[in-house]
Amino acid sequence: MNEGGVLVTGGAGFIGSHLCEALLARGQRVTVLDNFDPVYDPARKRAQLPAGVRLVEGCLTDPVSLGDALTDVASVFHLAARAGVRPSLIDAAPYVHTNVVGTVALLQAMRDRGVRRMAFASSSSVYGARRGVVFREDDAADQPASPYAASKRAGELFCAAAAASWGLNVACVRLFTVYGPRQRPEMAFSRFLHQMRSGEAVTVYGDGASARDYTYVSDAVAGLIAAHDAASGARVVNIAGGAVTPLIEAVQLLAAAVGVDAHLQYFADQPGDVPETRADLQVAMRWLGWSPQVSMTEGLRRFAASPER
Repeated sequence: MNEGGVLVTGGAGFIGSHLCEALLARGQRVTVLDNFDPVYDPARKRAQLPAGVRLVEGCLTDPVSLGDALTDVASVFHLAARAGVRPSLIDAAPYVHTNVVGTVALLQAMRDRGVRRMAFASSSSVYGARRGVVFREDDAADQPASPYAASKRAGELFCAAAAASWGLNVACVRLFTVYGPRQRPEMAFSRFLHQMRSGEAVTVYGDGASARDYTYVSDAVAGLIAAHDAASGARVVNIAGGAVTPLIEAVQLLAAAVGVDAHLQYFADQPGDVPETRADLQVAMRWLGWSPQVSMTEGLRRFAASPER
């Protein structure tokens, strides 16, 4: 499916910029709405925005910018969000404004303009803090461990309401810890890579036993596109790497890819972090025909080979 223009909100970000490249490669006209929030260097985000997109600089909650962005658009990939679990514990209000109010504004504007299809980038954080269980799409997801997680779950619920009330087709894609080139600088793997390249100690929070179902960015992008194309009514789908890796093992794999012997420095657990994520991928495989293609070892090798920004 590549008819009509597509809007990518947050298209200058880490996942968004990769998604824009993939959409352009399949011949789509791409509009990006991004406010270049200075959470990290806006110049870096501008540099990674691919040539060939139409850029609208503005916010979801600005009706003028949003209306401009939706001009000549047939469907939407909604990635714009205030990210980060730990900062949300300090100040939750910006997460509500961007992730909830912004999402509602987008859904209403889509309704008003007859744009019926959207893939919404949600998060594995909606499942809460659990260990030793597989995360399934039909889990209750009613005990978020952070305001960030709560804001993403609220976004999912408004997507479901928009499907029921206004006939929109929305796929909520629960992404599990995406990594790869252009990852935000405050994220763990980016920090580890910088420390390894600089010869610094690698700072690990907790004992290294926390584990994640890490997802390489090209697999995340393929999952988003597949969910967008298949969206009908309101559906939820997990997109993950398909293997749970303890943090200490991930650090060791990255050090091997960089070619260094990493010295680790341990600190106390960070509030809001969950002990483990483990995705059930049966819905993605059956509904979308999607499965992860990049192993953890290969993904970290590609990440280590990427230029530092």
